[in-house]
Amino acid sequence: MQRWRGLEDIPQDWGRSVVTIGSYDGVHRGHQLIIGRAVERARELGLPAVVVTFDPHPSEVVRPGSHPPLLAPHHRRAELMAELGVDAVLILPFTTEFSKLSPAEFVAKVLVDRLHARVVVEGPNFRFGYKAAGDVAFLAEQGGTYDFEVEVVDLYVSGTAGGGQPFSSTLTRRLVAEGDMDGAREILGRPHRVEGVVVRGAQRGRELGFPTANVETLPHTAIPADGVYAGWLHVNDEAMPAAISVGTNPQFDGVERTVEAYAIDRVGLDLYGLHVAVDFLAFVRGMAKFDSLDQLIEAIANDVKRSRELVEAFGADDRL
Repeated sequence: MQRWRGLEDIPQDWGRSVVTIGSYDGVHRGHQLIIGRAVERARELGLPAVVVTFDPHPSEVVRPGSHPPLLAPHHRRAELMAELGVDAVLILPFTTEFSKLSPAEFVAKVLVDRLHARVVVEGPNFRFGYKAAGDVAFLAEQGGTYDFEVEVVDLYVSGTAGGGQPFSSTLTRRLVAEGDMDGAREILGRPHRVEGVVVRGAQRGRELGFPTANVETLPHTAIPADGVYAGWLHVNDEAMPAAISVGTNPQFDGVERTVEAYAIDRVGLDLYGLHVAVDFLAFVRGMAKFDSLDQLIEAIANDVKRSRELVEAFGADDRL
């Protein structure tokens, strides 16, 4: 799959394509419907399927300080889109200048001049251009002018997550913040993932007999509520069952919120400086402060036991 950073990265000889546009944070099951339909139309027409997205999130430019927690960084979104059959991802730097493009200018500059869109596939509430003035009706009008088709796909599937609310990135972020890994997994179609580089911490886990990988997460990462979770620690294409702690280490009066993963039944791992991923399968318990270190060690041992059981119960299908 090709990855372009800006319009100038698009090959000069790029022909017609099927395009869909959006932030697509998390590439959840609703997003998958739209992207999947774009890929389907592309295959029917013998054309490449292109996803157009933005960095940073448009809200950060339009309303500074409002950047939402991210369910997946751009490289992870690209991986997920590639699995859906997308041929190219265009990441447009969302600047103040870019935000001022009118809907008509956006269509001409991005869809027509550079991507030569044959079909544009979007959700019903898609908005674009300066002050989000463009909608799918305007897009269809432009399609009549520039010879591209607009297809609208209803992305609002629902299930039990969030009490039956339609699946969305906003709902997923809320469930992650609440520690509802079951709900987040239902919407995403896979466990919620956090990535980052393993850095040196206070090494208290090692002293207690449970050495953990202290993950310095990427900026704006959507981190689950404080507590202990069962999941997977991904290192160099290997997935290891893990007990994961999120919080400030109240036992030691910590103030910095961290994500730490203990690789169950693994000894002698040296992960410092490596980029790793942590998948959150299930909530085990809330964060607590114990009366003694012995009680803490006993609790951690129980956490590991419970995490091992939960990971085994989920099986290999969730090792994504």
